[in-house]
Amino acid sequence: MVSDTAKGASGFAMSKMHSPLDPTAFAEALTALRFENEKRLREQFNRSLPFADGAFDRWERARRLGFGERTSIYDSAIVYGDVSVGADSWIGPSAILDGSGGPLRIGSFCSISAGVHVYTHDTALWALSGGKLPYKKSAVTIGDNVYIGGQCLVVAGVTINSCCVVAAHSLVTKDVPSGAIAGGVPAKPIGRVEGKGKDIKLVFLTQRT
Repeated sequence: MVSDTAKGASGFAMSKMHSPLDPTAFAEALTALRFENEKRLREQFNRSLPFADGAFDRWERARRLGFGERTSIYDSAIVYGDVSVGADSWIGPSAILDGSGGPLRIGSFCSISAGVHVYTHDTALWALSGGKLPYKKSAVTIGDNVYIGGQCLVVAGVTINSCCVVAAHSLVTKDVPSGAIAGGVPAKPIGRVEGKGKDIKLVFLTQRT
């Protein structure tokens, strides 16, 4: 949903449009909207975002997609196929949620960080075989209370169980058991999650000095 302030900023430029297809007036209206929305974001949240990510309501988009209560998804995130997300989850900018090869299920209280790609299909063997082998297609499940760090890639057929952490820039090719911290290319266990609620903590297999 575009903010009321941003709508007002573009009103003057929109009123100058001789027709809905006047490219000059339309560009002026978009520019006015962009600058006013940028100003609003800086004043209210001290942030600068790409135009669409800042202009449109993340929670409203999640509701339109049928996601759970209080879940949000950035406008720049791509969703296609059979994708469901539980309540209180956050889908970051430039994420890809691919449910084209099978159901993609994401639980509640999940953080899917910026640039995370989750795929239910894989064309590697199709490409290497010159089209003689079919696409690989398989469902992906991500449980509740899962944090997936930025720029991770989750391949088709993987299950990431509840209360897990996947470190940034990881390639997840195998299931991640409940309470595990996984990281690397390919991702392997590097620690565990201990405790519950406010007492929860991350314990790494090799403590950093």
